[in-house]
Amino acid sequence: MSSLEIRGITVRYGRFTAVDGVDLDVPDGTVTGLVGESGSGKSTLGRAVVGLAPVTAGRILVDGKDMGRRPRRGPVQLVFQDPYSSLDPRMPIGASVAEALPRDGRGEVARYLEMVGIDPGRASATPDALSGGQRQRVALARALAARPGVLVADEITSALDVSVQGAVLNLLRELQRELGFAMLFISHNLAVVRYLADTVAVMDAGRLVECGPVDDVLERPSHDLTRALLSCVPTLETSP
Repeated sequence: MSSLEIRGITVRYGRFTAVDGVDLDVPDGTVTGLVGESGSGKSTLGRAVVGLAPVTAGRILVDGKDMGRRPRRGPVQLVFQDPYSSLDPRMPIGASVAEALPRDGRGEVARYLEMVGIDPGRASATPDALSGGQRQRVALARALAARPGVLVADEITSALDVSVQGAVLNLLRELQRELGFAMLFISHNLAVVRYLADTVAVMDAGRLVECGPVDDVLERPSHDLTRALLSCVPTLETSP
């Protein structure tokens, strides 16, 4: 599969610096959780990785190859918080998945829908006929259909009902282990990051302030922001 290296990435909008010189690695076959408060720059960094935010300085490398200031989205795919951001509301879900497939794989739509727990018989349905959790599953199928080496998942369960979040997270963990892609998982929820990630990185005001193995960082946080996030978010063990 692939590894992701983020080297000195800076994103500016006019005089405002959203991401300031961030270095971060997502090794092949692993999950790095990226956490921070709202406005910390974590989602902007994820968008920069796939070419949806302007890179002012720095480099993005996939398997050691520089993707340039406008990275190609092929080897790296983004799953948005809101699946309507990536799914055409007028297009049947089967056609959305097919659009992402290489020409020689157009017959694999049913396989990708089944992979995410969607009945292939619903391929002709449009997104408005599906629940929020089902739409997010289709968005995940569409991203995986492009056969990426790296997946960026940006708050993909935060807009879902609590009863649905666990099922989508379990699916994501199973697929990551089965397919072996590297994943940058962006979230404000440290309990979820503990469940999914090998490494956790903490952002504050556009900068990376703490990074390390997930158990080390969450058991022995060294930065005040990490401690604050831990105090606000219940662990999976204590959640009802």
